[in-house]
Amino acid sequence: MPTTESRVRLADPQDAAAIAEMSHSYIEQDLGWSWTPGRVLGAIGDRESNVGVISHSSSIAAFGIMQYRDETAHLSLLAVQPAHRRQGLASTLMTWLEKPAVLLGVDRIRLEVRVDNPQALAFYKRLGYLETRTVAGYYSGIIDAVRLEKKFSRG
Repeated sequence: MPTTESRVRLADPQDAAAIAEMSHSYIEQDLGWSWTPGRVLGAIGDRESNVGVISHSSSIAAFGIMQYRDETAHLSLLAVQPAHRRQGLASTLMTWLEKPAVLLGVDRIRLEVRVDNPQALAFYKRLGYLETRTVAGYYSGIIDAVRLEKKFSRG
């Protein structure tokens, strides 16, 4: 029987539009649309990024985008379709996205959460992420963000 984590796959270029639409609907609602299909396609093709998706039937149920650098990684986006929430998909994606960061020896993973999204904030805290600061106007100059990070010990 396949593990839950094996349900995650790297996004294909044809997934870009669906990922962008999920970002627009569930993350960037009430804001300008910055994660357009073109930008998502760029992340899919970026050697320093992973775009993971979990599919259900013929659609994307969840996705995450992480960029990896020498000492830090940054989670840019993570979203789950409302019908698939509270089924462990976000945790599965985070495990899958964190694994390369740990293997690469990064010191920490950083991410931002809208201050008006307490469910996401609680989710990341359950995964061991700690609040580091609030960033005023982070989202299009309109909505503040809570910056969180998870530190890893090297070697």
